[in-house]
Formats: sequence, structure tokens, C-alpha cells
Amino acid sequence: MTGLVHRGLAGQIVEMLRERILTGVLPPGSRLNEVEIARDLGISRGPLREAIGQLVSEGLLAHVPNKGAVVFAARPEDVAALFELRSALECAAARMAAHRREEREVTRLLKVCERSRKSHETGRKLPYSLDLDFHRALMEAAHSPRIAEQVWLVQQQVIVLRSGVTSRPAHTETSLADHEAMAEAVADGDGDLAASLMGAHLSLVETELLQAMQADSGPGQPPAAHHSGHTGHTGHTGHTGPARRTGRTAQ
Repeated sequence: MTGLVHRGLAGQIVEMLRERILTGVLPPGSRLNEVEIARDLGISRGPLREAIGQLVSEGLLAHVPNKGAVVFAARPEDVAALFELRSALECAAARMAAHRREEREVTRLLKVCERSRKSHETGRKLPYSLDLDFHRALMEAAHSPRIAEQVWLVQQQVIVLRSGVTSRPAHTETSLADHEAMAEAVADGDGDLAASLMGAHLSLVETELLQAMQADSGPGQPPAAHHSGHTGHTGHTGHTGPARRTGRTAQ
């Protein structure tokens, strides 16, 4: 019974730390103070270290000599590597989704697009959870659990990097239009178009992120923690044009 409670506590700490990292409360490059966190949560350092180990394995944290656990951060060349992997995985998944999707999965994709559009129209920053909801819905439609697992790890790292920079409203609008066009392509069973749209979309996200990192960089910024996980190099050079806007409604 004690073991179950211990694992349950560590799991709760994992999700608490994950939320703080993905929302930018713990920004890229920041160090985790184990003593302070354990004191604030009223827990021992055993389950905390277990939770930290889980997040290290996922790539959200990295062990840095003489610093301990540090939130994932990246240099521009690491960003390019990250997006090559993400593009390879998600373009394949988009094509699979168009060929394998079921009606309920198309409905979910369209509803996520609708919720995202309504949230954007409020004028507030689009929550990262809605972006994740779209990509998770696409992964569900692809029916490839192994790809979905790897995509989740890469997506988290991208969200961390984006949490540390300022996003432009124009980028959010284009990103939403891309999602809507991809949902339409999946609904139409057009795998080639879905994959092409995904590639262009991720290229846009990469370019925007690199520009934002450059604009926001300066004195006082936390140093990038080198992470030896998922790497590669992207072959995309830019957004291929405006995405199609979908006229579909959730079924």
C-alpha cells in the first residue's frame, strides 16, 4: 500500500511540475530548487526526485553539472533539429489520419478547431492546451500509438520554448487557419494535402519561434541547457502560403 501511495504522490508531482513548465511559470533554463519545492509542497525529496527523473526522461528537464535539474532550453541549431523530427512524425501522422480516421475523430478535430477559434476571438492568448488538443485529436485519428508517444515528447519541448517568448497575434491567426485546413483535408480523406499542410504549418511555427527567440534574447536571459534528446534538421524553409479555411461545422 505504501508503494502505491508513493507512486501516486510522485505522479501528482510530475503533473504539477509539468504544468508549471509548459505554462512558463518555470521558464526555459531555470533551475529547480529541490529543497524549496519539497518545503513548499510539504513532501520529502524522495518522490520529488522520482518525479524529476520522469520529466528528465521525457525531455522537459535536463541534468546540468553543478546546477542539478534545469528546465529544457535550446539554441537555434537545436530548434532546427527538433522541428525536423517533429515534421517527420507529424506529416506521416497527418497522412495516416486522412486515410484511417473515423467519423467521431473528424468530429473531434472540427470541434477543437471551433473551440480554438472562439478562444482566439476573445483577444486573450490561446492556451497551449488547445493547440495540444488539436494535435492529440490528429494523433488519435492516425491510429498509431507509437508515433503519438514520440510526438507528445517533442511537442512538449516546443511548448516549453514557446512559453519563454512573445507570440504575435498574426501568427496565432495563421496557425488556427492551418489547423482548420488540416482538419478539412483529414475529413476529405486527402492524405497528401494533410501532410503538405502539416509540413508548411510546422515550418511556420519553427520560423516564428526562432524569430521570437532572437527578439526576446538579451542580457539576463537564462542560459540554454543542452539536451541530447530528439534531434535532426528540418528541410522546410518557410510557409508555403495561406492555408485553406474550412467551411465545415462540427458534425
